[in-house]
Amino acid sequence: MDTEFDWITLDDDEEVLWADTPHPYSLVSSFIVGVPLSFVLVGIPLLVGSYLSHKNTNYVVTSDALYRKTGVLSRNVQRIEFDKVQDTSYSQTFLGGQFGYGSVDISTAGGSGIEMSFQNVADPQSLQTLVNERIKRRSGSETDAEGKAAVLDDILTELRAIRQAVDGEGGVAGDDAGDDATDRAGDEPDAVPDPDAAGDDALEPSDFEFDATTDER
Repeated sequence: MDTEFDWITLDDDEEVLWADTPHPYSLVSSFIVGVPLSFVLVGIPLLVGSYLSHKNTNYVVTSDALYRKTGVLSRNVQRIEFDKVQDTSYSQTFLGGQFGYGSVDISTAGGSGIEMSFQNVADPQSLQTLVNERIKRRSGSETDAEGKAAVLDDILTELRAIRQAVDGEGGVAGDDAGDDATDRAGDEPDAVPDPDAAGDDALEPSDFEFDATTDER
């Protein structure tokens, strides 16, 4: 990172698209008022304060957010991401229109009025166009991401339904196989010959005995 941007911390994939300070000609109005008053020592602090405020004000536009740094004895850094920006506008004073500088105002969703202002920057209309393009690109990227996520959810839902259907058919087939096995196991076996019944019809040795008393030779 350049030393002039050591007051911000950028993400790995975040890059600086635009950076600037207030336009030098924006000090003209301060000089117009401060120089005459410097003869009574009142204008000197006004001139010094305007110059230091000008030198310590920085504006940066990155691929992800807007940054604004102000402060002379202290440092105040403001950051607004593009997905939070609700509206942008720019304005120019008479001197700004003559020298080509103006202010770009940023409003956020849920905020009250203007949340950030890039004051006295060169070509404010081009800066507003850049900011609006990044807002649209960021919004389009989020919409595409949401669409892809919805498609993946639908695919996962269909896969779960297919799996449940396959598991259900497998369970029914298993139950049918088990029922057939049970039926086969429950069938009565072929009748086994009863020994007692067979013995009734069989010949016994006593049937072949002769009566010795009646046998005459």
